[in-house]
Amino acid sequence: MAAAAGGDEVKLLGVWDSPFVNRVQIVLNLKGISYQYVEEDLQNKGELLLASNPVHKKVPVLIHNGKPIPESQVIVQYIDEVWRGAGPSVLPAGPHERATARFWAAYVDDKVGSPWFTILFARKTEEKMEAAVRAISAMETLEGAFGECSGGKPFFGGDGIGFVDVVLGSYLGWFVVIEKMIGIKLLDAARTPALAAWAQRFRMADAVKGVLPEDVDKVLEFLQTFLD
Repeated sequence: MAAAAGGDEVKLLGVWDSPFVNRVQIVLNLKGISYQYVEEDLQNKGELLLASNPVHKKVPVLIHNGKPIPESQVIVQYIDEVWRGAGPSVLPAGPHERATARFWAAYVDDKVGSPWFTILFARKTEEKMEAAVRAISAMETLEGAFGECSGGKPFFGGDGIGFVDVVLGSYLGWFVVIEKMIGIKLLDAARTPALAAWAQRFRMADAVKGVLPEDVDKVLEFLQTFLD
């Protein structure tokens, strides 16, 4: 297990192409926290994963000094609180601003994440297309939210990457995959120009580089193992 600041031991159980795992990796990078990454086989889940997240049996799980924390949004907030003095804050300082960020992060996983799952695993093409329409509608809503949250600055979090940025940004690699799967752009500069520009900035951030899946064919091949 890798040693983080102050001698903490940090381990992350994950799967390489999971947006939920990727968002945790991005925040660990933002904070400059050293950690050991353990790639899990979801078709043959390891004992550590099952013991660490016995309720959902899913990744990601962060293990901090032997204590497990499951669920990606919970993990991100935990990291931000425990390592408050390391790197930039992911959540805003003010209570109202924090509540607003949590609202939009929950919106992303509900209104973008749920259609994402349907597009990946639904057997019928019409179900995939209907899900894409729902996701596009959510992205249009998030276009407006970006203007409000960013205040004209580069990110939802203002000058730097914040909570909503890492939650939405973790899907960006999959948007490219979905376009190849069904021929539909969930993020289109013609519909949501501010989000399209934001996505480019997010991808270029040092904490993000090398984290999001970029090899579309590799992702599709990996996905097929769950569909067979």
